[in-house]
Amino acid sequence: MTDLRPSDFTLGEKARLAGLVARMAKRGLADDGSGRVLQDLKRRVERIEDTARRRKQQQ
Repeated sequence: MTDLRPSDFTLGEKARLAGLVARMAKRGLADDGSGRVLQDLKRRVERIEDTARRRKQQQ
């Protein structure tokens, strides 16, 4: 797999990632310990990373 650096993300992707990380932190504070609470947000982050990775490989 290709390592991603902050410069590999667009400005919009960085903003979306920042928002998702903030939501993860908020949910993490309210988590009951099951760990299932963050799975949907993690999948969204992975999709953004996959998009950046595909774009980097095309260059």
